Amino acid sequence: MARVCEKCGRGTVSGVSRSHSNIASKRRLYINLQTKKIDGRRTKICTSCLKTLAKKQMAVKPAQEAVSAA
Repeated sequence: MARVCEKCGRGTVSGVSRSHSNIASKRRLYINLQTKKIDGRRTKICTSCLKTLAKKQMAVKPAQEAVSAA
């Protein structure tokens, strides 16, 4: 199972960990992935995409409520 967001495609990034004596040792910077059900399907999605989805749903909901109230 790859550590890649299924929506945006972002994944792990390689970086360097520095000791006190400035010696470099390679390390991996993992993306913050969460497993969520979206449209009835379980997906691995990063938290930044989750925030974007929440924002888009917030923008859609008031418009739907206004239509149904009228």
